[in-house]
Amino acid sequence: MSLRLYRNEAARQRSAAEASPLQNVRERCERAAQAWDALAARSERADAARITAAANKLLADTSATPDQGLAASVRSVT
Repeated sequence: MSLRLYRNEAARQRSAAEASPLQNVRERCERAAQAWDALAARSERADAARITAAANKLLADTSATPDQGLAASVRSVT
């Protein structure tokens, strides 16, 4: 699932909470919005960790072959 979906669902739940005249429905929608926000935050952390891991791997690969540099990594991908 995508970060955009999580954020959209959180916003939709908040809108539903604001529109509802019933207290229990408002509370349920706010809890749902908080859950969607938590999923979005978790997704952002996972994305950041993946980017960091990829960057660290690239740096490790290029430092192992300093004479070839980035070109060695590019050639191994293609």
